[in-house]
Amino acid sequence: MPPKSKKPGLWSRFVSSRFASFFRGRGGRLTVDGHQGSAEITNPDGGAFGSDHASTRSAPNFSLPVESSTLQCHESRPPIGQSRSESDTVKHLQSTALSMSNNEGALQQPSHHPIPSLQSHNNNNPPVSGAYDGPTPFLPSTSGRSEPSWSNCPLTRPIPNLLLPAGSPTPHNENIPRQHSHSPLPSLQSFDNPAASGAHGGATAFFPGASGFQVGAFNVNVNSAGVRSMDGWELLIGRTAPNALHNSRARFDAPKCDEDTRVEVTSELMEWIEDRKAPQRLLCMTGAAGSGKSCLQQTAAEKCAKGNILAASCFLSAEDPTRNTVRPVIPTIAYQLGQTNNTLKLLIKTTIEKNPLIFSQTLEAQTTALIVGPVKNLRDTGSDLRDLPYAVLIDGLDECKDEDLEGRKVKGEDRQAELLMAIRRCLLADDLPFRIFVATRPELAIHSALQPGGHLRDMAYHIQLSDKYDATADMRRYLRRRFEDIGLRISNSNWFSEDNIETLVQAGSGQFIYVATVYRYISTPRTSPAARLKIILTWTPREGQATQPFEVLDKLYTNILLDAKNAYEAVDSHHGRDFLLLFRMYHIDVPGFVLGATAADPVYIAADVLSALLSLEPQGEETLISDLRCLVAFKPGVFLDQLRLHLYHKSFSDFLEEPSRAKDLFVPESRVITHLAKCLMQHIIKCPLDFDSLPPKWEELPLSKLHRESLRRAVGLLPFSLRSPRNALDEDEVVGFTQNDGWQKIDNLVPLLYCFHSGVRYDCETWISAVHEISDHLKERKPETAAVILVFAKRWRDIMAW
Repeated sequence: MPPKSKKPGLWSRFVSSRFASFFRGRGGRLTVDGHQGSAEITNPDGGAFGSDHASTRSAPNFSLPVESSTLQCHESRPPIGQSRSESDTVKHLQSTALSMSNNEGALQQPSHHPIPSLQSHNNNNPPVSGAYDGPTPFLPSTSGRSEPSWSNCPLTRPIPNLLLPAGSPTPHNENIPRQHSHSPLPSLQSFDNPAASGAHGGATAFFPGASGFQVGAFNVNVNSAGVRSMDGWELLIGRTAPNALHNSRARFDAPKCDEDTRVEVTSELMEWIEDRKAPQRLLCMTGAAGSGKSCLQQTAAEKCAKGNILAASCFLSAEDPTRNTVRPVIPTIAYQLGQTNNTLKLLIKTTIEKNPLIFSQTLEAQTTALIVGPVKNLRDTGSDLRDLPYAVLIDGLDECKDEDLEGRKVKGEDRQAELLMAIRRCLLADDLPFRIFVATRPELAIHSALQPGGHLRDMAYHIQLSDKYDATADMRRYLRRRFEDIGLRISNSNWFSEDNIETLVQAGSGQFIYVATVYRYISTPRTSPAARLKIILTWTPREGQATQPFEVLDKLYTNILLDAKNAYEAVDSHHGRDFLLLFRMYHIDVPGFVLGATAADPVYIAADVLSALLSLEPQGEETLISDLRCLVAFKPGVFLDQLRLHLYHKSFSDFLEEPSRAKDLFVPESRVITHLAKCLMQHIIKCPLDFDSLPPKWEELPLSKLHRESLRRAVGLLPFSLRSPRNALDEDEVVGFTQNDGWQKIDNLVPLLYCFHSGVRYDCETWISAVHEISDHLKERKPETAAVILVFAKRWRDIMAW
């Protein structure tokens, strides 16, 4: 019976413990104290591989005294991160490390046991290669303990060339013999130069003179002074966002346009990209959320790739933490450019090696160093830049979130603006070949750059997707084709009708995201398409309803609203304002404020007048929606000089009005009417007029035109808002308005506002009747206030009768 394997010997433990971390690509600190030589591997970002973080845990630190062959273990941790091919070896290393930590006595090496010599890798002693899958072989020893055979040590990779910096000379220690078979210490020779062991003033270095070894995913070069340098291209790869590439695995089956849909806009995009003589070399395509920007961008990217003109693509996404900031955009573009030309790749690599800190510099500096400089250097070598792929596509710029830069939080919109400025200053130069296509929602950064006076106004070709192209015909074709495919799958081509398609297209308001969401819901596996279509067509939300056809759409609206709310309320001058309430005020004005018992006579208020009534600054309504431009805009209403809120999506309005969909973002109409009544009273009380000496005509009031109009609307709407059944105003608010002479101020303004003649008698009578109703409502609980209001109501009625 063969003898049982015994504990591995000291040298096996030493070698396997020290090299295991290197073979797994981990770093650590190795110290050989015999001649004060040391080695330290640091991570590519400049910190030592040895932190307490699980992914950077240091390997055990061993120290070997000069006068003793005893091995001291200062730290022992089980190896981590092993590859599958090393499993057997690592299991052995783990058991060894465990026994070392639990049995310190087992680390003592008897002095009469020889430690095998570590042979150099030269022609006579080639390096060990090949994988080892079996148990560790041991040679019998006279002591009854097993010692390792160095030639069969279970190393699964060639030993890396590792240089320990030896900056200061150390006296040669004659007590440590060299290259004797029974010496107490192995001789540490360089793989490349066996004779170099006594270099550097006699200091013994662990593989002295070594350079160009690999630790994990990084190539490490060490010069004669012991200074580490990293491979520039690998540093660049570490800064890219692989998921942002148009053909990345993370974007498998990314949405794109059908062959016969969006034909007109796709043709315009590709004609611009392929026209290299066109004066404008930046294309900005803006559109509402769900208008199909990413589909068009993906289609353009695939067409450019097929035509060998795609230089780089970068698809950003707020949902993916690897590509939801501006930080990886320039490195990702530079990486793809390098992949198109080997010389350009080498130039980019060299640039990074000369300045490894380039990634911590401004976007303009990164663009200049990683793209502009290498491309111009390539041209200087005699290369024709016209042969390079030139189309650079960036999608979803608006999805870039806030960043933490050097402990300082920077807003996403500021970083977006910085990237646009870097593109303008660096990539649009006449001597560069690039044509750049940016697709984004019309949020603050791009909106400011493209508006009159913006820095990209004259430099960019602007396609406003929502305004220029009507997608209803494409949406109709999209649904018909997919419904026909479902019919083939269920063997029933009559499961839908053309009227069904038309109903869905009209509900989509020209936005592809609606019909795409409808199709995704209807085509869910293991469900009846006909039953789900019926749910969509007849769906009325109700509490506790399990079916949520528009869950994807609702998530989109929720994220957009939350981002806009946080950005608006974070501004110091907006302190105390409720973004959702203010926005809902403008939204309810779209169908009109219902201040009566029925919706028969809705009240409309122009956007600028409503802003004045809400005590917002001039143009405050535009500031309010600055992060909602993908969903809404202020456009002329029936009267062209009056702007009112316009929603791109009917589905967005449905979302805002349904508590089961909007959830925490829902603002009930009663709260809006109540807030409106409060604002009307405050507007009248705070009016800066001298009410004891008013001019004879309304137009002569010493107020701006807007202020006069907002005051007129406040006086006219207040009685109706106070008596509205939707008003939940505390009665004490009306008492306070009365005590602050609010009704008296209205009384002073009435002669200027109303001429009680037959042409307007009906409106005046309705207004006075509303005042009477307020008095009657307060009679029991607030009799004094009710009596004051009644006096004014009778006075105004008598004047009308006269």
